[in-house]
Amino acid sequence: METFANLADGFAIALTWQNLGLALLGCFLGTVMGALPGLGPSNGVAILIPLAFTLGLGATPSLILLTSVYYGAMYGGRISSILLNIPGDEPAMMTCLDGHPMAQKGLAGEALSLSGIASFIGAFLATWGLILLAPQLVKIALLFGPAEYFALFALAFMTLGGVSSTNQAKSAFAAALGLGLAMVGVDSQTGVPRFTFGEVHLYDGLDFLVAIVGLFALSEVFIFLETRHGGSDAQGRKMEIGRLYPPMSMVKQCMPTMLRTSFLGFLAGVLPGAGASLGSFISYSMEKRLVDKEGKTFGKGDPRGVAAPEAGNNAAAGGALVPMLALGVPGSGTTAVLLAVLLALNITPGPLLFTQNPDVVWGLIAALFIANFMLLAMNIPMVGLFTRLLLIPPRILMPIVAMVSFVGIYGISGSSFDLMVMIGFGIMGWGLRKMDVPLVPIILGTLLGNSMENNLRRAITIDNGNWGTLIDSPLSLTLWAVAIIGFILPLVFGRRVKAQMHERRDEEGSISD
Repeated sequence: METFANLADGFAIALTWQNLGLALLGCFLGTVMGALPGLGPSNGVAILIPLAFTLGLGATPSLILLTSVYYGAMYGGRISSILLNIPGDEPAMMTCLDGHPMAQKGLAGEALSLSGIASFIGAFLATWGLILLAPQLVKIALLFGPAEYFALFALAFMTLGGVSSTNQAKSAFAAALGLGLAMVGVDSQTGVPRFTFGEVHLYDGLDFLVAIVGLFALSEVFIFLETRHGGSDAQGRKMEIGRLYPPMSMVKQCMPTMLRTSFLGFLAGVLPGAGASLGSFISYSMEKRLVDKEGKTFGKGDPRGVAAPEAGNNAAAGGALVPMLALGVPGSGTTAVLLAVLLALNITPGPLLFTQNPDVVWGLIAALFIANFMLLAMNIPMVGLFTRLLLIPPRILMPIVAMVSFVGIYGISGSSFDLMVMIGFGIMGWGLRKMDVPLVPIILGTLLGNSMENNLRRAITIDNGNWGTLIDSPLSLTLWAVAIIGFILPLVFGRRVKAQMHERRDEEGSISD
């Protein structure tokens, strides 16, 4: 009953005109970001962080805006997948397999609406999973000491490449680079400046919001400047929507699929480093084996092949919030960006968040429910508008992204030095993306590096310099074991899983053509 009372308090916080307006704005902007190929949830949230801070919003309104963008981007990724066979982001890749063949059959409107319903069910059930599971994780996390927290952070870094990773060495390099960047500034224990090179502006360390906007948003602009694509991928293509609402028989046929894959996707989201991509892939693969063993309908426009990955990846998006809120460890790239927002607002995610800032947690959870209903109501009638957004050429979009980044960061800090740092991170992000080095471990290292170092020092100091204290307790041993397994698994299975994701899309996409 206490949970429902807290949820009622959350709705009392979320149901204000300001928060409802922010949720609506976030849902719309998120859907736009998700629909445009290449941006995706991480970039969408990173681009709009300056907006939240420039508007002078408090903690709860800022999170309501940005999590609505997160959920909206997960919804929006399906639009270009179904209409153009171009996934808006990696989790939407599996939606291409049956979504585009449906569009070719003149069922684009039905596929878009069905995917919206599947996204709603996946996200709705995942939000209930967040309500039920996060408080239980908090109880376990209260048993953590400094050694256990150090092991937990190590687990986050070692599993961040995810099961679908093909190169753990690049993930490890990115994590080490992030930890190195976290060391910039004055050492909190000795008071000695580290890696500041005499620059006074670096004594307080690097601002991770500046790093995030540079790495994600500005690097996207630099990549555009390099490739200089003048037109949109959608230009010159005829997009027929057809009938907008799917028949009730189609929804009933897909309902068991949506329920099963929502559960699978949620589990994939809760696992550190797995994320929505794995949730989408597992959901599609398991559903195909269950209902189409002969391979007669999946890949050829089966509605269940649209419902499965959409329910799975949206459930994974909700599941990824569980470890972020309960343990302070992000479950995906986008939740790592949201973690940075919490820290910038002087809110520390983890076990004490539910007791020290219950208004933030429960207001956020209530807003997720509200945003989910808004997205369902918005995405079906406004499909025509969102499809027209695909016609926006990058030469118009990218200057807007650059403008929001520069004005927003200057509005937050008022420092021209931070603008130069942001440009530096943008150039670094551009170079790393060309080398296929993941950016999320860098962000995680910058965010968690100081906490990881402080917990290591505290654990060693408490046990009089004994390094064995890091593996003394059963809990820390379990965390280290999971971390090692999580690092080794992608080396064994990662290339195979990633190859299967791309092969299945390429093969079944060519069949549908």
